[in-house]
Amino acid sequence: MDAQVEIQLIAAVVAIACAIPGVFLVLRKMALISDAISHSILPGIVIGFFITEDLNSPLLILLAALMGVITVVLVEAIQKTGLVKEDTAIGLVFPALFSIGVILIAKNANDVHLDVDAVLLGELAFAPFDRLIVSGTDIGPKSLWVMGTILLITIGMLFAFFKELKVSTFDAGLSAALGFSPVVLHYGLMTVSSVTVVGAFEAVGAVLVVALMIAPAATAYLLTSDLKKMLVLSVIFGVFSAIAGYWVAHFLDASIAGSMTTVLGLVFLMVYLFAPNKGLIAVMYRQKQQRTEVSLLTFLLHLNNHEEESERHVKHLNEHINWQKVRSKTVLDLAERNNLVHIDKNIVSLTIKGKEFTDLALEYIITNKDEKIEHMKDDFFLFRG
Repeated sequence: MDAQVEIQLIAAVVAIACAIPGVFLVLRKMALISDAISHSILPGIVIGFFITEDLNSPLLILLAALMGVITVVLVEAIQKTGLVKEDTAIGLVFPALFSIGVILIAKNANDVHLDVDAVLLGELAFAPFDRLIVSGTDIGPKSLWVMGTILLITIGMLFAFFKELKVSTFDAGLSAALGFSPVVLHYGLMTVSSVTVVGAFEAVGAVLVVALMIAPAATAYLLTSDLKKMLVLSVIFGVFSAIAGYWVAHFLDASIAGSMTTVLGLVFLMVYLFAPNKGLIAVMYRQKQQRTEVSLLTFLLHLNNHEEESERHVKHLNEHINWQKVRSKTVLDLAERNNLVHIDKNIVSLTIKGKEFTDLALEYIITNKDEKIEHMKDDFFLFRG
């Protein structure tokens, strides 16, 4: 198989393997923990190497995964004291553990391929050269087989425990009531995340692992509230960014990991700006519409409270309510377009529909019961929650 194809295949498999646990980390508001795990597992890798003196030993993965779980336990133990918040606890734990790993490497592993640069950055371009040989037969890149195995295990566990993960993610209390131990599921997820990070460590490095675990999930979160759709979108964004990032690096002769991370960032930025409901532009538009409709309601309430013509003259919007002409015209046009007011010789009056609208809006504001305003939600942002 061509080296270019192998690199892209490894990147795609890593992206899928990282995207699945990444969705649950984002939903549980634990995105930072992936960064902590990706650095704090270093001592586990080093200790595993000291024991086996073999970089290919499965013990490295097991000890690194264990170190990832220990990281989570330490973070939660510090957080539960109530003295510091979770992000502070993470900032205390993972630098300490990572520093221990760096010291161990510097003192005892200078003569082997276990250096800090390789651990932090990784290099996909070299992944195809590290082959898996079985009975003298080359069966492909070792990273592909390692990550492929981890991916299959992750998918199997996702299908087996999807319902339990879903319930515990959104409602830990309900999960416990139904007999699903939130603690077991939590540490199970942390273990899967740790194993995934370790498996991708040498091929892509800690920085790209974190990016692939969090960026696709965060991007998908902006587009849907459905867990299954979020998982699918996260995988699609991860794979697309991995493949596109490779070709960007190929044409620019740049770092593959850096290019993939950059594409992930650009994809997130595009969705962040243009997502239909949660995108920045959509949110700003909705806020602008809501401000206009609050002004509309203020205007209608004013008309409802005053019978005298002087109080209902068009110019009165500028004089008494103290609005600028542009705002006054915007509110008046909105009211007229929705048949809420009638204008005769510059005197504004509520229509029957306008009177009903004002009464319903007042009732909604006072009681916060929206049964009677369902038909208004399609036309007015103000009542959409």
